[in-house]
Amino acid sequence: MASRQEMSDFLASVERRAYKQALYAVRDDDTALDLVQDAMLRIAERYADKPAAELPLLFTRILQNIVTDHFRRQKVRNLWTTLLSSLTPNDDEDGGDRDILETIGPEEGTEQAQSAQDQVEREQTVNAIEAEIRKLPARQREAFLLRYWEDMDVAETAATMGCSEGSVKTHCSRATHALAKALKAKGITL
Repeated sequence: MASRQEMSDFLASVERRAYKQALYAVRDDDTALDLVQDAMLRIAERYADKPAAELPLLFTRILQNIVTDHFRRQKVRNLWTTLLSSLTPNDDEDGGDRDILETIGPEEGTEQAQSAQDQVEREQTVNAIEAEIRKLPARQREAFLLRYWEDMDVAETAATMGCSEGSVKTHCSRATHALAKALKAKGITL
């Protein structure tokens, strides 16, 4: 059973990473904060009796489920909003003839609101970045992913990799320079 201090320490350690995961999924700061807070409350209320070693996997699953539930609720909410808006009287000059499909548009800032060309370009850029990351030497790749994807600080990365903080900084520096050079050669500037 996780003690109160263990639960508090665990939640403090995953807070930033969980926020980044939620933000990546929902692409809205406030919503991401709400989802992480809900996940933290749920694990504290329902799973405080679990051993501390089980908390990371439980929390990851809880956060994933909360994000999925958010999208389900949003889909239903959008459906009902659209259906109910079609019942409102139309003040258009055309006498009320309105195509419901014209009122349904993608939400600004979402992937659906982008043009097909933008989506393809973004996908190609992401694929190029991933390919270049795979080409990095193993230690550089590990340091880069831990620092910039997992959002660990230098000390955490060094402890995870079993090396000094200076080595982590060197590996990260070399990785970012190699990636920047390779991507620039492909015409990709970030």
